[in-house]
Amino acid sequence: MANLTTQFVTSVHHWNSTLFSFKTTRDPGLRFENGHFVMVGLNIEGRPLMRAYSIASPNYEEELEFFSIKVPDGPLTSRLQDIRIGDEILVSSKPTGTLVVDHLLPGKNLYLISTGTGLAPFMSIIQDPEVYEKFEKVILTHGVREVSELAYEEFILSDLPRNEFFGNEVSQQLIYYPTVTREDFKTTGRLTEHMSSGELFNQIGLPHPNPQDDRFMICGGPSMLKDACEILKCWNFEESRQGIKAGYVIERAFVE
Repeated sequence: MANLTTQFVTSVHHWNSTLFSFKTTRDPGLRFENGHFVMVGLNIEGRPLMRAYSIASPNYEEELEFFSIKVPDGPLTSRLQDIRIGDEILVSSKPTGTLVVDHLLPGKNLYLISTGTGLAPFMSIIQDPEVYEKFEKVILTHGVREVSELAYEEFILSDLPRNEFFGNEVSQQLIYYPTVTREDFKTTGRLTEHMSSGELFNQIGLPHPNPQDDRFMICGGPSMLKDACEILKCWNFEESRQGIKAGYVIERAFVE
């Protein structure tokens, strides 16, 4: 494949037995918008084995970061989970995707609704200084099954507010709302149930969303995407498609 570049693993972090993240070198010519995804993979028996991964690092970083599940019998992830520093990784040179802020109409509050590894594109977005200029509040939600799956929690709560360039904006504008379904935690239950019941908005102290003030970006499993979109449609939100700005956006490339 002509659009593939060979990069090298620079770090690997295993969050638990089912999740890991890794960083790679970045081709100097690669340009992307925060929220985009690329094809990532390995050479297996002389052929590239690829799958789509959202870029978790912001577009100004010199390295690329990816957030992945571990699937024991997965064609790619069963191999990818064993990568080490210095290993070769294939990365496509054509990033794309619909989870970009420019696909949304202007608004006051930006809700980033994610489950599992659907957090990845939003990690790049919450590290984008321009997002804090465009919105008064940025609400990052992350729904998982177990507490150990709350990847990046410490970075979000501790490291990001200390960023030397936009840490003050993060401290004042970013709201982090994690929830867990299978273990005891300060917030439990499905994200979509928290949306439909209004619990999410009561907990963070913001009014019930309306199409004039609020914008949504959604990334996660198919059932969550379906439920979240149905909720937003009931609230009279319109989905952005084909680059036409609207009230919410999902990554259609990941929809089954």
